[in-house]
Amino acid sequence: MKLSRRGLLAATTAAVSLTAPPAGAAADGGRLRTGFERLAADGYGLLDGQRVGIVTNPTGVTRDVRHIVDVMHADDRVDLTAVFGPEHGFRGTAQAGGSEGRYDDPATGLPVYDTYLKSGRPLADVFTASGVDTVVFDIQDVGARFYTYIWTLYDCMEAAGLAGKRFVVLDRPNPVTGRTAQGPVLHKEFATFVGRQPIAQAHGMTAAELARLFNEEFLTTPVPLDTVLVSGWKRSEFYDASGLPWVPPSPNMPTPDTALVYAGTCLFEGTNLSEGRGTTRPFELLGADGIDGRWAREAEQLGLPGVHFREAYFAPTFSKFQGKTVGGVQIHVHDRAAYDPVRTGVALLVTAKKVWSGFTWRSDNWIDKLTGSARVRTMIDAGATADEVVAAWQDELAAFRRVRKEYLVYR
Repeated sequence: MKLSRRGLLAATTAAVSLTAPPAGAAADGGRLRTGFERLAADGYGLLDGQRVGIVTNPTGVTRDVRHIVDVMHADDRVDLTAVFGPEHGFRGTAQAGGSEGRYDDPATGLPVYDTYLKSGRPLADVFTASGVDTVVFDIQDVGARFYTYIWTLYDCMEAAGLAGKRFVVLDRPNPVTGRTAQGPVLHKEFATFVGRQPIAQAHGMTAAELARLFNEEFLTTPVPLDTVLVSGWKRSEFYDASGLPWVPPSPNMPTPDTALVYAGTCLFEGTNLSEGRGTTRPFELLGADGIDGRWAREAEQLGLPGVHFREAYFAPTFSKFQGKTVGGVQIHVHDRAAYDPVRTGVALLVTAKKVWSGFTWRSDNWIDKLTGSARVRTMIDAGATADEVVAAWQDELAAFRRVRKEYLVYR
């Protein structure tokens, strides 16, 4: 990673109050205010005279759960002319791996363009065809490298630069805190849409902080970037301290509890076990046909900080083992501050392989894409313990943490 374009980044970021590091909760009477709330309270001055398009999804809401597209469309102070939908779509009608395509939004009449799986020049052509001057991004992230919205952010920033557009990020809190980064760092040869660039598996940043990092560290040509920051948020705070409503960012992210475990248990997508899709507790329930209580007991004996494991049985309504009752574990986090989701996810992989003879990786080695290299898979196959696997990525994680520190704007 290089640190050579900080001056250029500062030059391309407008020096307005909304983009400066927030003074803290006292500046807004103690109440957290999202980037959108601050933008609207300022009369959309940052967007004055611009034809605006927004990249958003169902999480782009006010605290009284009105969608910001509906709010902006009804406000004469902003010229909103287009919407860009990510995976699952702008209104959220598509399941994992799907999008809504190109259509006109029935509620506003605005044209909705599909960004999912588009990048580079093809996505730049979408922005050009839309006729917008400024692309705005407002989507709730969950803090994990393989959650695709941060790479929608990255791709849209790159494409906006190619198309000669300005880019504005409206920030929201990281729901699992921004205390630290955890887990392995992506190796570039394993880059996909679940990890474009070398960041940690649990990055511990907000969308605006990531945008600043992307712009300087990874984009060949930085895009003219503004970030409207959250006021009244501390890095140590979980989502329930924000006072904001939780809108599922995707169909299988129903609660902040899901986000808390996701950075670790999503690794089970790379195996033949169910990661809990098709249940009311996706990523908290894990299992397969033939697993019994031995797995929960084995995992519990590790004494992992902040978490207990319960023997559990469930029948997914879709995805793996649809309609079949399977056995496994339910994760119960009892100390969020002590809990390490990535270490826990690796420990569960190690113990699942130990107690269940049917354990296999997905044939496409999807686990390598999720973890960012072949190391986790090959070490576990070679009989490594969870602590040995975790120890193997500490040097690269330390290097990422040093770079990350340069872009943190909240205390």
